[in-house]
Amino acid sequence: MTHIIGQHDCKADSKGRVLLPISLKNQLLPVLKEGFVIKRSVFQQCLELYPKQEFDVLMQKVMKKSKINRKYDAFVRNFVAGMKEVGIDGDSGRLQIPKNLVEFAGIEKEVVLNAVFDKIEIWNKDKYEKVLAEGEKDYADLAEEIFDDDE
Repeated sequence: MTHIIGQHDCKADSKGRVLLPISLKNQLLPVLKEGFVIKRSVFQQCLELYPKQEFDVLMQKVMKKSKINRKYDAFVRNFVAGMKEVGIDGDSGRLQIPKNLVEFAGIEKEVVLNAVFDKIEIWNKDKYEKVLAEGEKDYADLAEEIFDDDE
């Protein structure tokens, strides 16, 4: 399992290209050749970039569910919408975000790459800061609720 860390402020050009910071690129070196999958987030208006190996683990979980079910069908249709395999240029560290995903996430010039364990969230900077600010008031309560029964 890949563990990626850090929050990185970046810039996107008008074609949706983002240059990854050296510190992030170095973390991804072991999986750079395998490629990546970029997709829309389920819960937020951002994108998720998975190393291909981590994405395959996620897909195995999705595929274990019942396929003869209307709710599953609706979920999967939205889950895979706009999904694409992408590469990161090994020399420059440049990522090309597909146009339809740029539009979904509202990616403009200011971008935040937020590493979350096995994936990287790609955010419009203003939207990211707004979501963080909204979540601050519930953060302590969420921590207690999620970790309350841990031993």
